[in-house]
Amino acid sequence: MPSTTDVRSRILLAARSEFASYGLAGARIDRIAKAASASKERLYAHFTDKSALFQAVLDTNAIEFHQAVALDPLDVPAFVGRIFDHAHEHPDILRMLTWARLEGVDYDLPGMGADPDVKLVALRQAQELGHVDPSWAPEELLPILFGIAQAWVQAPLVAQQNAVGTPRSAHRASAVEAARRVLRP
Repeated sequence: MPSTTDVRSRILLAARSEFASYGLAGARIDRIAKAASASKERLYAHFTDKSALFQAVLDTNAIEFHQAVALDPLDVPAFVGRIFDHAHEHPDILRMLTWARLEGVDYDLPGMGADPDVKLVALRQAQELGHVDPSWAPEELLPILFGIAQAWVQAPLVAQQNAVGTPRSAHRASAVEAARRVLRP
């Protein structure tokens, strides 16, 4: 018999795919349960409703992202490169966040609550070390860095079509260089 953790993990993986494709409103519990090889009853034993399951997937995505993408105060532009890579390697996570914003889902990401976000702390350290312009408020700078890193996955199709012959590595290098210029003290 599969363990409770295995069933929960299968449900979360199936839900990630379903929610990334259809959003909260369009996702179907029947499809999630079938893809997870679990009954609807098992699914509801772990998650009280579809919104709770959506929130659990958002939380899981955030934990995975924060573990995979560190911000080194000695090389903040490299952080932008890691976000760029992560966004291209895990488009489902970005789609989930987009659906959450579109559907008005309020969510607290781990590390973004009462405890200081380690990425904001690292930005402050980078400023103290003279690697980042100290006139930036770290709370304002962090979303700008995310925007630069995700520009190519968020760009309108016309921008992507105009750059068809440009390799992804060149887009990445441009994002890192843009961050370097924004950060320059």
